[in-house]
Amino acid sequence: MSEVFTLRGPIKKDRPALAKRTATRKNLAGDDLGTVDLDPAIFGLVPNMAVLHQVVNAQLAARRAGTQSTKTRKEVRGGGRKPVNQKGSGGARQGTIRAPHYPGGGIALGPKPRKYDQKTPKKMIRIALYSALSDRASEDRVAVLDSFTWELPKTKDALSALGTLGLEGKVLVVLSRDDAVAARSFRNLQGVKTIDAGEINAYDVIDCDWILFTDATLPTKEAK
Repeated sequence: MSEVFTLRGPIKKDRPALAKRTATRKNLAGDDLGTVDLDPAIFGLVPNMAVLHQVVNAQLAARRAGTQSTKTRKEVRGGGRKPVNQKGSGGARQGTIRAPHYPGGGIALGPKPRKYDQKTPKKMIRIALYSALSDRASEDRVAVLDSFTWELPKTKDALSALGTLGLEGKVLVVLSRDDAVAARSFRNLQGVKTIDAGEINAYDVIDCDWILFTDATLPTKEAK
């Protein structure tokens, strides 16, 4: 009796359900304006640590200058004359005193300028960002402000706002292009990093303890 073999197709894995999370919405005076429902597709994921690790490593690698350089034996100054005769000296044959084994000679296999950039797919970058935001939202480390209403840039006002909102540690403030006054107010504060809403990335999110959004910069799935 012959056995019948069937080809097994791809195994479908069930994805974890998206978590529904909220954040408290306040104004600069610290008044409670209710809660805001965070987009589950962005703030409700189970963090993909493997993708997050790879993307963060790629970001840190891209920041490296790669300008280190050493001189080889042909780039070191001097050494044009043959130091000793080819025969009769009783020693090894030498062609130049700028060989790597001579003091002041060139460097063998030394570092040269290079790029450390890694190609990362856009989908992985997006998953890493959503994973980082979901991780901060799961720890209730996402704060929402209605808007910045300052007319003049003052570091004192920015410091007072952080204390009123109860944000401690390292804070990432996500600003829009209209928040120039707020950017100038926060830029001199130690432990506070400002970033444009269109440049938010996974590394800056996990590098900070709190993420502060405004109504205009809070990301949603519809307005990416």
